[in-house]
Amino acid sequence: MSRTKGGTVTHARHKKVTDAAKGYYGRRKNTFKVARQAVDKANQYATRDRKNRKRQFRALWIQRINAAVRAHDEALTYSRFINGLSLAGIEVDRKVLADLAVHEPEAFSAIVDQAKAALPA
Repeated sequence: MSRTKGGTVTHARHKKVTDAAKGYYGRRKNTFKVARQAVDKANQYATRDRKNRKRQFRALWIQRINAAVRAHDEALTYSRFINGLSLAGIEVDRKVLADLAVHEPEAFSAIVDQAKAALPA
C-alpha cells in the first residue's frame, strides 16, 4: 500500500488560518505558526468582547433613561422609575425605553407619568 500524504489537508488548514490573519502586521499575516497564535488571540478577544458589548449597551441605555427621567422630573431617580414601571405593570425593556427617550420624548413622558403615579407617595 502506498503512503498517503496529507499535503492538501495541511494546506487547507494553513490557508484557513492565514486567510483569517489577513491585514495583520508583519509575520503575523503570512507565517503559519505566528498567524495561528494571532488568530487564536483575536478569537479570544472577540468572544470576550461580545459579552462586554452587551454590558456596555445596557449601561448606555440606563444612562440615557436616567438622563431623560431626571429631565422630566428632577426628584425621580432611575431606580425609582424602574420600580414604578414594575408597580404599574409596564413591561418595556431598557433598549426600547432608551429609544423612546431619545426619539419620542412625548411618549416617554407619558410612561414616566404612569410610573410616577404607581409609586407610593
